Amino acid sequence: MRIPTRLWIGLAVAALCVAAEAPGFKVTKKFPVPGNGGFDYIVFDDSSNRLYVSHGTEVAVLDADSGKVLGTVANTPGVHGIAIVPNLHRGFTTNGGDATISVFDTNTFKTVKKIAVGKDPDFAFYDPQTKRVLVCHGDAAAITAIDPEKEIVIGKIDLGGGAEAAVVNGKGTGFVNLEEDAMVVSFDSKALTVKQKWPIIGCKTPTGLAIDAPNSRLFIGCRSKVLAVMDSNTGKVLTTLPIGDQVDAVAFDAANKLIFASNDGTVSVIRQKSADQYESLGDIQTQKSAKTMAFDSRTKRIFLSASEMESVPAANGQRARTKPKAGTFHVLVVERQ
Repeated sequence: MRIPTRLWIGLAVAALCVAAEAPGFKVTKKFPVPGNGGFDYIVFDDSSNRLYVSHGTEVAVLDADSGKVLGTVANTPGVHGIAIVPNLHRGFTTNGGDATISVFDTNTFKTVKKIAVGKDPDFAFYDPQTKRVLVCHGDAAAITAIDPEKEIVIGKIDLGGGAEAAVVNGKGTGFVNLEEDAMVVSFDSKALTVKQKWPIIGCKTPTGLAIDAPNSRLFIGCRSKVLAVMDSNTGKVLTTLPIGDQVDAVAFDAANKLIFASNDGTVSVIRQKSADQYESLGDIQTQKSAKTMAFDSRTKRIFLSASEMESVPAANGQRARTKPKAGTFHVLVVERQ
């Protein structure tokens, strides 16, 4: 049966309207966090059901159910990332302000040591296979490897470009985005050597990164408003899908085959129909500034740092900008209803 052109157009418009909002997800809670200043990564630790939230020159530690502030890790100038090593009761923060890593006790939140590293330490995570904390550097264009038990630097990987987010596949290989070069570098997480470098075709300014290790798929959030799906064996970009503006983080819900990309005010949701087929489900409406995200794989909660923003007029040759409004920092909780 031939469908009239006008009806086709109506159906297409209706489909776009349906896809505009991801069904079943909404912000359910808002946890206020005291203090002022900027913010970056938020990390969920499933072993303790805690949130570690970078904020100003400290890290706030919250109970993930109630939002109660359990304590703070102080003196972390220019803090970006946090890595938790549960069996050692140790945490590691990346301090961009003085190019150090703070090692803290996760029971007391007291800093026990500071480790000097290269410039611009940013994203950090714990690799349980190699038992190392890996730190991505922007300006230093490298990954630093830290022995969390000895609390010392044990090596680094020179990448040739600024490192953004990184993941590992549990089989000895890691992957990291080079933000300015729009490339993925695969590396040997034990030998600390570069294996391959691949351009991310169709992507500019990659930031967030997640992995589907069993299917060898990388999910790359690009500030050019697309999510790129890459074969982690070959570096081939299989497809790109539209997402929101200013993406900062990506998470993969392996059980439900959903990919989340947190943007400035929305979380784009994409379904993995198969390893090679993907579809956009729409966006979860959150709040402007809510770009950084943590995902709880057990309860499927999404946590986002956010703040009300205010304008700062242009002065001394600098452009007008926005900054977090004092006393408005908080964590949003998104759940599926």
